[in-house]
Amino acid sequence: MSLPTRAVRRRAAGLLGALTAVVATWTVAAPAAQADDMRSRQWYLDAMKADELWKVTTGKGVKVAVLDTGVDATVPELRGKVLSGRNFYDAGEGPGRVDGEDTERHGTNMSILIAGSGTGGGIKGIAPDATILPVKVSDAYSESMKVTATRGIRYAVDNGARIINISMGGSADEADTSAWQAAVDYARKKGALVFAATGNSGDGYMRYPAAIPGVIAVGALDPQGKIAKFSNYGSHLALSAPGVKIPVRCLENKNQYCIGQGTSQASALASGTAALIWSAHPDWTANQVLRVMLETAGHNGPVPSKYIGYGSVRPAQVLLEGKGNPGDPDVNPLLAARASASPAPSASQTSPSPENTGASGTSPATDPGTPGKTGSATGSEEGGLPLWAVAASAVAVVAVLGAVVTVVVRRRASTDA
Repeated sequence: MSLPTRAVRRRAAGLLGALTAVVATWTVAAPAAQADDMRSRQWYLDAMKADELWKVTTGKGVKVAVLDTGVDATVPELRGKVLSGRNFYDAGEGPGRVDGEDTERHGTNMSILIAGSGTGGGIKGIAPDATILPVKVSDAYSESMKVTATRGIRYAVDNGARIINISMGGSADEADTSAWQAAVDYARKKGALVFAATGNSGDGYMRYPAAIPGVIAVGALDPQGKIAKFSNYGSHLALSAPGVKIPVRCLENKNQYCIGQGTSQASALASGTAALIWSAHPDWTANQVLRVMLETAGHNGPVPSKYIGYGSVRPAQVLLEGKGNPGDPDVNPLLAARASASPAPSASQTSPSPENTGASGTSPATDPGTPGKTGSATGSEEGGLPLWAVAASAVAVVAVLGAVVTVVVRRRASTDA
């Protein structure tokens, strides 16, 4: 997970060094202009054909648990959409809805990307009528969220969440992985889907819970449909989703917007996509929702690929084109595929990876990559331009014209996913 600048104080705890970051913030005088300006920056909505999707489904009736830093339901985009939830981090007491107190903004931003209403010229989520169940499991200073998050997973499932988004992650030892596995198995057996960010160090290090069997690990794509340089990869990667140039509320001022990037954002958008599909097909099981997401994912090469998984999420293929065979309701397609694969690598002992802070909206100016190993949303590691890249390019032109943008250069430190 990407966490705010104060995490720099935790270098001694094993965090990676600070990154030079470029942050774009903007304010627009007139609310109407702001609404137009914000939508132009949400390039991924047009790329996914969101307006057409919303004529079919808006995610209504689906509860999405956001295991994160808590959720501030006072922001306009989330009013009336957030339940009380639970706080497992601060002495294990209180609600996960932390109005005015999500100082990291991470959980709030992930919730907006999933279910934001766009009210007041703000950010609109991919599943605007989904309900958010906030579960606080961490903050900017925590070194481990295993205990709080595994409890949070069980709580979320027991309280009706069909989808669990964990835009966080880190290293894990054998005991940690066992605890993660038990919690994920509990969620899976109860019929829920668990999405998690893969991490942002641009390497093959395993981040948990994304690397746990049964979790849908999500990597990040840029507006051209290529895998982001910072996005972690590996045999556990299941899907990819937009994770570059994503509008978020700023850390310093929640009334302003910044540009963020990271697998955190990608995981949130993938979770929202699942909410759309499940809302349209409420009789499907979690396995069936996942299967159609995998079958309709965008790629143009062999899958699964360790760089893009089964490809980019494409809800329009399911909801507008009617593609994807839901198949056996009782068989998890990812676990079935893993059964014939080699054993997963042991837990990584590396430090959490650097990321944009989706919470603060910072964007790493340089991220470690793997030369010659780029992936694309169409599925080829050698490149390729997906259809959404054409739409995104057109949106980018509109975004530049008439935008009031302030570019601020900062140095920040961030932790994983």
